[in-house]
Amino acid sequence: MISEKENIRISKFLSLVLRHQPETINLTLDENGWTDAAILIGQMNANGFAVSKEILQHIVTTNSKSRFAFNDDQTKIRANQGHSVDVELGYKPKQPPSILFHGTAESSLSSISETGLEKRSRHHVHLSADTDTAIKVGQRYGKPVVLQVAASDMFNDGYQFFLSDNNVWLTDHVPVKYITRKPG
Repeated sequence: MISEKENIRISKFLSLVLRHQPETINLTLDENGWTDAAILIGQMNANGFAVSKEILQHIVTTNSKSRFAFNDDQTKIRANQGHSVDVELGYKPKQPPSILFHGTAESSLSSISETGLEKRSRHHVHLSADTDTAIKVGQRYGKPVVLQVAASDMFNDGYQFFLSDNNVWLTDHVPVKYITRKPG
């Protein structure tokens, strides 16, 4: 279909326009982050990306992190989470497992030890149910460190958690008292 290199290039561009800067290609997202798939394809083609409906379907279904989703009739597409633009993804609060994990870089530990995990420019703090995912996330930013989050304690103390369509746990903030560094 397309090379792995081209798949990655298109996937990164989709992340940009569906999560952060839809205006880059004059795209509009609705209040839930959806945009018309045909318009997206047209705008991408007009901006140097040779994309068809089949290529877009391939990218959505093969993305290792399931970052994107189509609606039921595949006429609309959106990013599953990680937006810095204002969208309401419609997730319902859900009870998390007792422990969740967050991958970060060693260089971020001093800031985290002062303020906890903050969503910053994103809609939520991203957490995973397994350490392998957390390590991969942490490696993107430097020497990886895995933090354990006492999610059930947070939940019992009134904090809300949401589970994205691609199994990423989301919350607004993780205070320092719920965080420990995973040994290893």
